[in-house]
Amino acid sequence: MINGDLSARLADARGRLIIELSDAVTGWGGQVPEDPGVTELADLLDTAAANLHDATRSGTRAELAVAVDHLRAAHRLGGLLPAVTLWHLRQALQRTFTLPDPGEPAIVPGVPASQPR
Repeated sequence: MINGDLSARLADARGRLIIELSDAVTGWGGQVPEDPGVTELADLLDTAAANLHDATRSGTRAELAVAVDHLRAAHRLGGLLPAVTLWHLRQALQRTFTLPDPGEPAIVPGVPASQPR
């Protein structure tokens, strides 16, 4: 029953990652459905990235695009390679959680924070 145990552990890990990714997407302003799929999360993050028009947030936009790419890769793999799918989900989560808070104003190098941008 080793395969059954491994499959259950991988499914549990996938479920936890989907919940954490849903929280991250919500933090970026997405309206996450009750039981989101990986594609829905990718689409929501893609929309969040597209909404970052400020030139100083281009790095953030690029990181979100990488997270979207990882989510789309996880979707393509589906259940074929669960461990690789989990890696892509973890990479997407890491990208979304290491970015600055989307509610914080962007910092422009060389401009004091008290000066309007």
